[in-house]
Amino acid sequence: MGTDDELADLRRRKLEELQRQQTESQMYASQQVQQEQMQQELEARKQAVLRRILTPEARERLSSIRMTRPEFVDQIEAQLVMLAQGGRLQSAITDEQLKAILRQAQPKKREISITRR
Repeated sequence: MGTDDELADLRRRKLEELQRQQTESQMYASQQVQQEQMQQELEARKQAVLRRILTPEARERLSSIRMTRPEFVDQIEAQLVMLAQGGRLQSAITDEQLKAILRQAQPKKREISITRR
């Protein structure tokens, strides 16, 4: 009799543990979904602002640069959005203006020369 009670108690504890783990995993999954939705919403807002402040040619230039330097483009886009939200942009940024911004933001290259003896 004692072993049956112990076995039933072990089964009950194991079942409770599995149910608790399942509940935790469901909560974690719902938090992840919520976080992804927030990120998608922020990205959509950022893209809407960029569509408003950049000409089509400038947007195209940024998207082509994104293929090789995504972090750099993210940084530039964040700065442009901040400028737009701060009301510091009077008109849409043209491709030429974007080129100038990109040149300024690009880190200076160091020149390395190797001399053979």
